[in-house]
Amino acid sequence: MTSSDQNRVYIFDTTLRDGEQSPGATMNAQEKLQIAKQLALLNVDVIEAGFPVSSKGDFDAVYQIAAEIQGPTICALARALDKDIITAAEALKPASKKRLHTFIATSSIHMEYKLKMKPDDVLKRASEMVKLAKSLVHEVEFSPEDACRSEKSFLYEIIEAAIKAGATSINIPDTVGYTTPAEFGQLIADIKKNVPNIDQAIISVHCHNDLGLATANSLSALLNGARQVECTINGIGERAGNASLEELVMILKTRRDLNLFTNVNSQHIIRTSKLVSNITGLFVQPNKAIVGANAFAHESGIHQDGMLKNNKTYEIMNPEDIGLLSTQIPLGPRSGKHALKSRLEQLGFNNIPVADLEEIYERFIRLADKKKRVDDRDLVSLATDKSLESDSATMFELLHVQVTCGSSGLPTASVMLRDQRDRTNILRGAELGTGPVDAVCKCIRKLTKADCTLIEFSIKSVTEGIDSLGEVIIRIQDNQSSAIYSGHCANTDILLASAQAYLNAVNRYTEKRETVKINPQQSEVNV
Repeated sequence: MTSSDQNRVYIFDTTLRDGEQSPGATMNAQEKLQIAKQLALLNVDVIEAGFPVSSKGDFDAVYQIAAEIQGPTICALARALDKDIITAAEALKPASKKRLHTFIATSSIHMEYKLKMKPDDVLKRASEMVKLAKSLVHEVEFSPEDACRSEKSFLYEIIEAAIKAGATSINIPDTVGYTTPAEFGQLIADIKKNVPNIDQAIISVHCHNDLGLATANSLSALLNGARQVECTINGIGERAGNASLEELVMILKTRRDLNLFTNVNSQHIIRTSKLVSNITGLFVQPNKAIVGANAFAHESGIHQDGMLKNNKTYEIMNPEDIGLLSTQIPLGPRSGKHALKSRLEQLGFNNIPVADLEEIYERFIRLADKKKRVDDRDLVSLATDKSLESDSATMFELLHVQVTCGSSGLPTASVMLRDQRDRTNILRGAELGTGPVDAVCKCIRKLTKADCTLIEFSIKSVTEGIDSLGEVIIRIQDNQSSAIYSGHCANTDILLASAQAYLNAVNRYTEKRETVKINPQQSEVNV
């Protein structure tokens, strides 16, 4: 192994598996495939595409990603059970580069209360299941779940056994986000020192953010010899989330003195962040490192003065490195299609179909007529909205919405929908509400016969000013299964954006009801 290879950090993206376990972040197969395509452009090393045994929908999504995505290794998760491993291997069959990731808990509390197994039985099971996985795929990753709370002597023993059985990667998860950077770094150092065959596998880490330390713990592990880090876009995931991909990548890019690097194409970070946010319905907080709206904003007069003199006074990263353009040619109502296409390509939207570009351009012109100058954040919203429309199934199409409200009289909404399963079926209705958005949602819910409850309504402006695009994210809950579905839309008319976002969520609900039946006993897993 060359010095350069020893300093390379492999990026294992688990947005489509652990990230999807964020409440309400459930994605259908087409949405997962769309994110996987963007992750391939980002040039991550491994995409953990899902947990195939959990449902037919997850199996199909992993299989489709394995068949269509080239470049990254495609990984599937499996518990240390025959059925899980065989199913995962089947889902991975089309992939040119495939990895099977199996796990079993190793902490005393998990073995006693969750598994109800003795340590010797856990050791035997781990070895047998890694051998089974190795007989089906070349790359096998093994995770001792809750490693940070496991007895070190047992942890060393099970890691050694997994490598002997054929594991090529050993993942050390901080499953409950309990450890601190010094402790976690020492754990990795101790594993390197006390597992005789550890040099035959790459050490990976998977940190949760319950105490806000996921990125710091991951970095500490890398500085102590780990060479793969498992992370998600925007840090989404179970409970408080996972280590953030964009933070780890930009730490290593910015702090070159650490002598570690990744092969990630960081210029795709902003677009990837936006896509994941829109599909999952999880807004990125404005002060989020790297991808937050304020990450490169400077309000203080002292900061602004320094930036005008030399941007290095208050910026340690170049906006261009994550896909933002610092020098912009203004786009307005008289900008042509070629200028729009060129700017979209600079933002990472390459090979846009002609029909989609036509529609994006029409929406761009309508927006430019209203706000005169369209900036990059507006363009990302327009293009992302269009790509979401193109790649996701639509059960109902919004044809008309009209709202009456004011200081006197009751808020009233009239709505007209087309049922895409029978395009001759036009649904019309009107409802009263406590406010205009409530009236619109009530009417859509009645027309679509959706048995659901609105649990979250969020709105924010894409850019500054009263003429800005308004981004709406809505989350609804299935009253029968308690599953959560999200919908997103951006429009200068926030009532229209609200109607479309709600309908998008209802479409997800309806599609899931009709096509996918998830076994609630297996739909989630925490590693």
